Amino acid sequence: MFTLDGILDALKVDRVAPDRYRASNVQSEHNVVFGGQLLAQSIAAGLAEHDGKTVKTLHTVFARSASPGTPVDITVERMHSGRALASSTVTISQGDRLCTRSIVLLSADEPDLIRHADRSRLSSTPEEALASGRDSGAWEARIVGGVDVDDPDTVGPPELNIWIRFVGAPEDPAINQALLAFASDGFLIGTAMAPHRGVGQAQAHVSISTGVLSHTLTFHEPFSAAGWLLLAHGSPYAGRGRSYGRADVFRSDGQLVASFVQDGLIRAMPATPAGAV
Repeated sequence: MFTLDGILDALKVDRVAPDRYRASNVQSEHNVVFGGQLLAQSIAAGLAEHDGKTVKTLHTVFARSASPGTPVDITVERMHSGRALASSTVTISQGDRLCTRSIVLLSADEPDLIRHADRSRLSSTPEEALASGRDSGAWEARIVGGVDVDDPDTVGPPELNIWIRFVGAPEDPAINQALLAFASDGFLIGTAMAPHRGVGQAQAHVSISTGVLSHTLTFHEPFSAAGWLLLAHGSPYAGRGRSYGRADVFRSDGQLVASFVQDGLIRAMPATPAGAV
């Protein structure tokens, strides 16, 4: 089970050389590092030594899984640094094993020339939503409509609306962004499974092979990770062993604060030959 303290510790990327960092892993019950941790650490490393800017967009390709028993090494290659914008590539590896590579675009606020934004279309409040089995020690989660994405017999549209908050999270813009990145990784594959009877998140890594292939997260407005955020997920396509999903993130006042898209892997687990170990 993830804890908030564990995530915050993993975000303390230690500088070991110019543009080289090392970080710990969040402890969990899985034998691979949670992808949301790598997204969050990519934000932390991409922001290092860039005062006055926040992340605008993070685009990450997941090449290989990471082992939770070994710290991750993070390399930052600076592409550009200007007054209003900056960009870097961020690579996370363990020894010779390259795990993720990200392009991070940073931005400083500028005056509006134009402005518009979608508003949340849901009338549900966190208080009306049902507490979820997706709660962890790190966040509190409440699913609108009480949908159980882990139940393979539950069938419905490929949509999932879930309220999340990180109770006790410090009010720091970089940490707010990193925590949302952490949470954004975990629900779109389950959303894609929703219309299909006999397929559920509980079977992931058991009878179904799943994984995140790429993830792009764009931030629009400031927010507090300690306050309620509505993650409105949808999956318009799944097929050919892959899934595609997208989500908008709203504050409880209906303000759009972020959006993300994800390509996933969903395929049958290869059968183990008789007598194989």
